[in-house]
Amino acid sequence: MDAVAKKLMPQSAYMDKPATDRPTEAEVEAAVKVLLRWTGDDPQREGLIDTPKRVTKAFREMFNGYDMCPADELGRTFEEVAGYDDLVIVRDIKFHSHCEHHMVPIIGKAHVGYLPDGKVVGLSKIARVVDIFAHRLQTQEAMTAQIAGVIQDVLNPRGVAVMIEAEHMCMAMRGIRKQGSTTLTSTFTGVFRDTPEEQVRFVTMVRAGGGGI
Repeated sequence: MDAVAKKLMPQSAYMDKPATDRPTEAEVEAAVKVLLRWTGDDPQREGLIDTPKRVTKAFREMFNGYDMCPADELGRTFEEVAGYDDLVIVRDIKFHSHCEHHMVPIIGKAHVGYLPDGKVVGLSKIARVVDIFAHRLQTQEAMTAQIAGVIQDVLNPRGVAVMIEAEHMCMAMRGIRKQGSTTLTSTFTGVFRDTPEEQVRFVTMVRAGGGGI
C-alpha cells in the first residue's frame, strides 16, 4: 500500500488545497435541473422546485474539503509531552465520503496511529484531517494513502499507520448490489512499514477497542 501512496499521490495532492475552477451557483442549479429532467421527472413540480438550490447547498457542505488544507490542521504541535514517545492511536473516526466514480456515498471509519518523534498533535486534528479528505470525491485506497502521507510529511514521526473500513453504496445500490459488504484498506510508513511487529501492535490495539477488522 505504501507503493500505492507513492504512485498515486505527489505531495501537492494532499499538502495544499486543490485548485478548482468552480462554476457559479446558478450554473450548478441549472445542471441539477437537467439531471432532474434526465430522471424523467419534472423540475417545475412543487416537490422539486427548490431541489436545485438545496442540492447546491448540500454539495457545498459535503465537498467543503476542497476549501481546506489538511496540512494546516497539523501545523500546531506540542513538544512537551512529559517524555511520551510511544504509539498514539485515534480509533473509530466515523466519516462519510463520496465515490469519485459514481458520486454515491462511502460510509465508514478510520483508525489512525503514529509514533511521535518529538512532535505530538492535538487528537482532534487527526479526526479533522480525516474529515477534510473525506469531504472530497474519493477512492478508499487514495484516501487511506493521503491521510498517512500528510501526517508523515508534516509531523515527520517515526511511522504512521492508517486503516479504513467502509461500505460503498456503489456496490450496495447499483451494479452487484451487495448490501453490508465492507472494504478494508491500510497503509504504513516508517517503522510500521519496516517492522511487522509494529503493524501487529497497531492492529491489536485497534481491535482491543472494538474497532472493525
